[in-house]
Amino acid sequence: MEKGAKVYSHYNHTDACRLSRWTARESFHYLYARPWQKVVDFYADSVNSGKGASSLYSLFPSESHRSADAMETLHGCEEAEMPTKSGKDRTGRWERLTFKIMLSYHGGSFDGWQKQPGLHTVQGVIEHCLGRFVDERKAKQLKEKSMPVEGCAVVAGRTDKGVTALQQVCSFYTWRKDVKSGDIMDSINGSSPGKLRVLQVTEVSRVFHPNFAAKWRRYFYILPLNDVEELTTSNSEGDWSKSSNGGGDERMNELQYDDDEKEEPLTLTHVIEDDNPDSIGVKPKSFSVSKVDQLLRQLEGKSLSYKMFARDTKASRSTGPPTECFMFHARAAETKLPDGVKDYAGSQRAMCVELVANRFLRKMVRVLVATAIREAAAGADDDALTKLMDATCRRATAPPAPPEGLCLVNVGYGEFSKELCLIR
Repeated sequence: MEKGAKVYSHYNHTDACRLSRWTARESFHYLYARPWQKVVDFYADSVNSGKGASSLYSLFPSESHRSADAMETLHGCEEAEMPTKSGKDRTGRWERLTFKIMLSYHGGSFDGWQKQPGLHTVQGVIEHCLGRFVDERKAKQLKEKSMPVEGCAVVAGRTDKGVTALQQVCSFYTWRKDVKSGDIMDSINGSSPGKLRVLQVTEVSRVFHPNFAAKWRRYFYILPLNDVEELTTSNSEGDWSKSSNGGGDERMNELQYDDDEKEEPLTLTHVIEDDNPDSIGVKPKSFSVSKVDQLLRQLEGKSLSYKMFARDTKASRSTGPPTECFMFHARAAETKLPDGVKDYAGSQRAMCVELVANRFLRKMVRVLVATAIREAAAGADDDALTKLMDATCRRATAPPAPPEGLCLVNVGYGEFSKELCLIR
């Protein structure tokens, strides 16, 4: 190893698959060296179509009809569960109008959801558009504080840079009585054509909260598959670095873990990656999609702590109940991206992962997908993911998969039904 080179500690697995399991760097390069632009274009077309979650039906045509019927029934139930008071019945705090906004946006066009100084974020664009609907009292308060007159959008779940959303949900309230749903929709839709699109705006009860009222969230991850994947002998990280599509060292920042682990001293469960005997030998450069599906299915119907699969979490959310998630649905299947995506010759093979849970931790989906692929390639047992829940360090799991493949499909406020899912 070159003098001054950055050292990455490696978790020392002790099972029978340890010699064929990728290191963090190998896993990183394996996932990033793929035709991601085809996935990015597919998501861009999905947002432009204005179809929301139904734009994914093209991936699994045989399931489209059943899922569409279930989605229509779901929307009807949710609207019934969120009644609104008539204008004449509103008094006191109930006089304000609360709107539920369902929107889609292309992850590659924004620096994530959360508003941040100097960055082009979804929240920043939406709140700027909502500024014209702010009541006079609030507008005056903002001006006195030399702050821009903007609305406040509360979201069901923040997404990172590069992550697309097809039916994200946020809410906005105002004391003005003349605000109409159509006005809000037109204002936001005119801000970023082709990148951000409002699908629906409805007036809801004041008690509605897009995050706390949600009963489940559904995510999709699309991984483009390479046509040729073969066994490769790797005696160093160099072979994997050459297969990367560029910028590997810079994007390896994804390997950073939480503050409480950055300065963690090496123990018996850690070794230096370059000196690790497990990083030398024949490593698989392919995996079975059906094996990934088997690994994920073991998570269904269980409430488990996903601490090992989270990244960048606050200390208060790194232990105990805050790390527990109930997984309703976890499946993987192979499909092909539609031929209509740009001008690519032929259709792109891809693996789709569909996950539905009551909640997700920070970067949990991306780490879970990357780890499932790593374990499938190594030929691990079907319960490998559940066993990793008991690991003592987050380095036991793989670094997050690229954000370009992730999509927040929709958020549910009624009871979850398997009929909603595309992968059965």
